Amino acid sequence: MKVERYDYAAQFGPEPENLLNEIRGMLLGGRYILTDEVKRFEEEFATFLGARFARGVNSGTDALLISLLALGIGPGDEVITQANTFHATVAAIKLVGATPVLVDARDESFLIDDDQVAAAITRATRAIIPVHLYGKPTPMSHLLDLAHDHGLVLVEDAAQAHGARLDGRSAGTFGVLGCFSFHPSKNLAAAGDAGAIVTDDESLAEAIRRRRELGQYGQNHHVLVGSNSKLDAIQARILSWKLPYLEEWNERRRAVAAAYHERLKDLPLRFQRSDPGEQHVYYLFQVRTDRRNRLLEHLRSQAIDAVIRYPTPIHLQPAFADEGWKRGQFPIAERLAEELLCLPIRPDMGLDEIDYVTDSVRSFFQGTPTCHRC
Repeated sequence: MKVERYDYAAQFGPEPENLLNEIRGMLLGGRYILTDEVKRFEEEFATFLGARFARGVNSGTDALLISLLALGIGPGDEVITQANTFHATVAAIKLVGATPVLVDARDESFLIDDDQVAAAITRATRAIIPVHLYGKPTPMSHLLDLAHDHGLVLVEDAAQAHGARLDGRSAGTFGVLGCFSFHPSKNLAAAGDAGAIVTDDESLAEAIRRRRELGQYGQNHHVLVGSNSKLDAIQARILSWKLPYLEEWNERRRAVAAAYHERLKDLPLRFQRSDPGEQHVYYLFQVRTDRRNRLLEHLRSQAIDAVIRYPTPIHLQPAFADEGWKRGQFPIAERLAEELLCLPIRPDMGLDEIDYVTDSVRSFFQGTPTCHRC
């Protein structure tokens, strides 16, 4: 058996021909840029999350970058985020000229250590960017209190958390801005790069719109130096097609994760902690072991598409060498980078695939042949 990470065809449902015909009509009709399809998806996605506004951009990276620019964050400002995140979180801070300030993760949740955030705030701090990693929503109450008490803005990196909720509220709607990616790997996936920014603030929604549209206010009247970062109309139509399935897909991911937990609970593995009131959407299912590299080799030998995400933490990346961060400075982020392994998780996974993956993991730890009853 071969167990893949992705099944792109399954994301389009049993009858994709109607969507393909619509895309054909868009291509032949020249409906490419900021069409009704874009407006429709923005409205649908905002409604799904419970936000007032959504503005589509061309990637999750640009969502972060444009958010910081719209907030006026730049040289001389500090932005606090976590050391165990994807490159784009910190790259966006650097690209606007601000200074990234890293804090470590918590050992059990793999999410930002809010106590370290409190200690990292200085007079230069302007923003906090928590990351809802792997589909788990970050606890927000303490971070929101810190932002309020110190006059900071809170921007959520929700690139991995489409539909994740905390006490019924959607990840991405707690802060002043929430940033999403629709990369093909995501729970809600475009057929290429795409992203969105959500907010309840009308003036920020308008600032983001101008920023993504070359700073225009009316045709060829540029009131600021903006970028060209518009959500492609065809991608917007694809996202609208998939959005009604997202809740069901996320529920199926939770079912796969529950099966993994149950079948692997007696092995020397650790998992991302679950917390009361959360709806994890399992963008990734991470297992943690000090034998990670050998387990990966074993699973790959069994044609299981396991993968390591973020094997080098931010503070040890060559791109950020000028920040002066050192090995050992963020020990939990380093351990997570050395010990985490993603097992395949898809909403269309069958029990035969789940059994095959878990049998293969068990065979590694127990030194017995993999069960091939599947």
